Amino acid sequence: MKFVSTATIVICAVALFSCKGNDSKTTADSKPFLDTAGMNTSVKPGDDFYEYVNGNWIKKSAIPDDLPGWGSFYAIYEDNLKNLRGILEEAAKGNSAKGSPEQKTGDYYAAGMDTVAIEKAGASPLKPMLDKIASVKDYKELVNLISESYANGDGDLLGFYVGADDKNSAQHIPVFTQSGLSLPEKDYYTRTDSSSVAIRKALSNHITTLFTLTGTDAGTAAKNADDILALETEIAKSHRSPVELRDPQKNYNKMSVADLQKQTPNIDWVNFFAKINAKTDSVNVAQPGYFIALSGLLASKPIELWKTKLSFDYISSNASLLTKAFRDANFAYNKVMSGTKKDSDRWKKMVNRVDGGLGELLGQLYVKKYFNEDAKKRMDELVSNLQKAFEIRINKLDWMSDSTKKRSVAKLNTFLKKIGYPSKWKNYDDVTIDKTNFFASAKSVQLHNQKEMLNKIGKPVDRMEWGMSAPTVNAYYNPSNNEIVFPAGILQPPFFNVNADDAINYGAIGMVIGHEMTHGFDDQGSQYDEVGNLVNWWTKEDGVKFKAKTNQVVTQYNGFTVLDTLHLNGELTQGENIADIGGISIAFDAFKMTKQGKSNEKIDGFTPDQRFFLGYAQSWRENNRDEIVRMYVNVDPHSPAKYRVNGPLANFDPFYTAFGIKEGDKMYIKPENRAKIW
Repeated sequence: MKFVSTATIVICAVALFSCKGNDSKTTADSKPFLDTAGMNTSVKPGDDFYEYVNGNWIKKSAIPDDLPGWGSFYAIYEDNLKNLRGILEEAAKGNSAKGSPEQKTGDYYAAGMDTVAIEKAGASPLKPMLDKIASVKDYKELVNLISESYANGDGDLLGFYVGADDKNSAQHIPVFTQSGLSLPEKDYYTRTDSSSVAIRKALSNHITTLFTLTGTDAGTAAKNADDILALETEIAKSHRSPVELRDPQKNYNKMSVADLQKQTPNIDWVNFFAKINAKTDSVNVAQPGYFIALSGLLASKPIELWKTKLSFDYISSNASLLTKAFRDANFAYNKVMSGTKKDSDRWKKMVNRVDGGLGELLGQLYVKKYFNEDAKKRMDELVSNLQKAFEIRINKLDWMSDSTKKRSVAKLNTFLKKIGYPSKWKNYDDVTIDKTNFFASAKSVQLHNQKEMLNKIGKPVDRMEWGMSAPTVNAYYNPSNNEIVFPAGILQPPFFNVNADDAINYGAIGMVIGHEMTHGFDDQGSQYDEVGNLVNWWTKEDGVKFKAKTNQVVTQYNGFTVLDTLHLNGELTQGENIADIGGISIAFDAFKMTKQGKSNEKIDGFTPDQRFFLGYAQSWRENNRDEIVRMYVNVDPHSPAKYRVNGPLANFDPFYTAFGIKEGDKMYIKPENRAKIW
């Protein structure tokens, strides 16, 4: 459901977006909001609009060695990292009050930057857990150890979290999901193309290296790698594919703990809940086939194999907390997946770790220093305007019955809107940070976050809780909460600029808003009602029509070739594609309600409508390495940036009008074949 496609990552082509002044009508003031120099006007807008808007920028832009790509998300992300680094380094130097956000975030950052102490500790922090694994005598003891690990913030194989009950969204429920794989998804274990073979080889080398770093001899380490790959290949057979995981109904299998125990007799669930100190009658087993298979494999495979697997998982999940040799091993593996040429700087890793673990402490400091409250007010206005535009569109739909329209409008008007940062910050009082012990500090943070989650079991959902930190460059829709969320981090150029003209803002952040709104009505979100319950609220006839329209989107996007003979997976990406198509439509309608949207005044030689589409396409410009593109096509529900621009626009009539697109142009689709849903 999340908005960002390639990494949570993000631009600001500095000179092009930093502008002061509020007069958006003059050419002089407006130039910074639109990078006309980045355009490739030798390409017709109707042949490849993404290239027309971004071609020269793409040609001239270089991908930093430590990143899988470069573009709008990447640049904002990098700028945010620098801002957060400044906050953390200042906090690390100070003598802040014990327990304050400055003290905890600053000390955590300092602990992670103390590589001398980390090198001195070596692999010793792993020893207590590895010794426990080594002492295990049978699968029952193994499952008991796994259960204990979940209580301590680690955990393995059981894919456990606590979330809203899909059919009773006001209440939390334990959820169990498929797990146990090191590679991104099941088909990586069996595909025979050269890229997949190379990735499996890289994983094997990675496993071998990590074991040797913990003292295992080379021969045994290599055998461990072979054994783990063979076991994971077997586990993968029970996994659902990324496409199959998109079905909320199939992922909802609520049952009693007793029934789960009957289906998976070799996993002691009563003991599991006792170890995590939780009481519950019911659980949601999202993918039962995995747990049934796991139960069988636990008893049928040699215990030494399972101990090897558990040891590797523990080493791997904690390698980033250890010495340079472990971190280098991580990079050697990850570069095969992402194509990056060098590892990212230590400070970047630590900024991300502090944000990931103490997000609402760091968020407080970030908002105080960098967030413009005027941006929040402008976003409130934009969201309200798009909501109005969406309601009008729903009421004008020619394929939907009046009763379903009424329910759709009700859902739209009950969206919970979260902008910038939480109204109440979380408490981290139980977190202990030791500046001299990075591993222990990381485990304290981990334990806090695990306890926070476990404490939700059986309790009502707090609808005001955020799923992202304020500095995050991203946005999301959560169907169980029926909420749209826009953290402070994304409210920056080129997505949002309080000084930009409406055409630019509505084309960029307006599309983001519309995208998230449409998620409430995509192939997944449309299955949840206005209070976030997974229930069929459609008429049968409307449901059939909606399915036909979504199938049209699937077919279209299946036809896009990304690399060589690699095609987009229209089924995997359909939710995001539906949201993109709906998002640009809603944003444009809202823009047409503004003063600029009603005018014909040109800026930079472009009409208001043209600027809207230019701002939209510019915000999505991106260069990515082939390796990361291949991975995203296999596992990411988002289409690559080019198709997030050209795909929706090829289906949108006002785009044809704005740029005179006609039959014979490469993007042209006959009116009757254009995908129009919301």
